[in-house]
Amino acid sequence: MNTSSAAGLWDRLTGIQAAPGLWLVIATGLAALVAVGPRPVWRLSRNAITIAHEGGHGLLALLTGRSLDGIRLHSDTSGVTVSRGKPTGLGMVLTAAAGYTAPSLLGLGGAALLSAHRITLLLWAATALLLAVLVMIRNAYGLLTVVLTGATFVLVSWLAPEEVQAVFAYAVVWFLLLGGVRPVFELGAKRRHGGAPDSDADQLGRLTHVHPVVWLLLFHVVALSSLIGGGRWLLAL
Repeated sequence: MNTSSAAGLWDRLTGIQAAPGLWLVIATGLAALVAVGPRPVWRLSRNAITIAHEGGHGLLALLTGRSLDGIRLHSDTSGVTVSRGKPTGLGMVLTAAAGYTAPSLLGLGGAALLSAHRITLLLWAATALLLAVLVMIRNAYGLLTVVLTGATFVLVSWLAPEEVQAVFAYAVVWFLLLGGVRPVFELGAKRRHGGAPDSDADQLGRLTHVHPVVWLLLFHVVALSSLIGGGRWLLAL
């Protein structure tokens, strides 16, 4: 790549793009709500939230010095991230806490970029994160899911008009913000009925000797705070 091409690529990445009109921002939020709401739709769309959830575990495992064995995504929208290292301590706590908070925090970061009109940067950053998750995947279904998701981002980023990119970016960020809330409520419902004894909240309870309900409450706070804060940024309130 010559210097002019590199400069043009950098300008495209760091440039400012026009945001869609307010009605389109609201429409993308409603579309994301539909993707998160009805159970049949949620069973499909939840796969994307699982990618973010397990990617959060994997990223924090690496950042805290743990050895990452890999990520597996399953057709029932569950997933597992396996890492090796000290079974206790701050690194393990942060790794366990990263799953349920990752989709919401990614949505919040995306909302911050969109509020600064950095649509292209958001799409390329998301593609890079998906590529990082891809190299961690260790099963066929997970590989297929991440490849299809990443391919969608690549096609939109490179081939779609700017208006379509903007709508897509806002829909993705709304989906992460809204989709980060529902799994926390689902986890609470499972725990009330005696399910999910090895959930992230229960693992954190054993690691920290703090009741799992406290960790569940933290997940709620992160998810709802991110939705409120990110929503305000998206709506320019």
